[in-house]
Amino acid sequence: MASLRITLRAGERIFVNGAVLKVDRKTTLEFLNDVTFLLESHVMQAEDATTPLRQLYFIVQMMLIEPGSAEAARELFGTTHAAMIGTYRNRDIIEGLLEIKELVGRERNFEALKGLRTLIPIEDGVIQGQGEARAPVVPHTPELRLAAGGMR
Repeated sequence: MASLRITLRAGERIFVNGAVLKVDRKTTLEFLNDVTFLLESHVMQAEDATTPLRQLYFIVQMMLIEPGSAEAARELFGTTHAAMIGTYRNRDIIEGLLEIKELVGRERNFEALKGLRTLIPIEDGVIQGQGEARAPVVPHTPELRLAAGGMR
C-alpha cells in the first residue's frame, strides 16, 4: 500500500477513524495504512442538509464520522435511498443513486460522498425547475442529529 500525504492549514480539522483532529499550524500528515478520514471542507453540518441528496450525504457522512452510530445510519440510508429512487425522474440522479447504493453496500463511504457531491448540483437544478422530480420527504432521527453535534 502506498502512503497518503495530506497537508492541513493552521486551525483546520480532519476526521480520522471517528476522531476529530485539529492542527495549530500548517501540518502534513502521512497515512501509512488504510484509514477512514474526511476533510473538514467536506463535512456537512446538520442544518445544511436541506435537500434530499444533502440529507443522504449527511447520513453517509455519519457512517464515517461516528463509527459507533454507523449501523443506525446504514439503516436510515436504506430507507431514505429507497424513497429517493422512487421519487426522482432525472436519469443522472437515478443512475448516481444506484451507484451510491452499491458503494455504501461495499462500505466505500468516502467514494459514496464524492459521488453525492457530484449529484447535488444536478439536484439544485431540478429544484430550480431545470429537471423533473417530486419533492421527497426524508426522515430525521434524533440519534443522527445528536451525533452531528460533535462535528463543530
